Amino acid sequence: QVQLVESGGGLVQAGRSLRLSCAASGRTFSSNAMGWFRQAPGKEREFVAAISWSGSITWYADSVKDRFTISRDNAKNTVYLQMNSLKPEDTDVYYCAAHNGGGNYVSDRHYGYWGQGTQVTVSS
Repeated sequence: QVQLVESGGGLVQAGRSLRLSCAASGRTFSSNAMGWFRQAPGKEREFVAAISWSGSITWYADSVKDRFTISRDNAKNTVYLQMNSLKPEDTDVYYCAAHNGGGNYVSDRHYGYWGQGTQVTVSS
């Protein structure tokens, strides 16, 4: 059974940091680009960041650029999202996903495996 399991979410004050982890099991995703998305109730899922299979190329949404950093450890089959200088508007459920291998990295249509999500709440 293939699973992506996010962890590391929680409640933090604005300006603080959190690191999310996404651990894969059931198969290796070392040849897949991986992404992080977030979604608030009643809103569409929003692209946050993505990383190539090797980790050498990254993409970020403008809203998180220079504050968030995506990274991966293929030996551990794990992807990370370091979130610094958090803002109340970063409050969402965060999901990691494995890219299918075709299409851009911004659209969630091109991701085939998804985790269950982890809640991030930033208080002002």
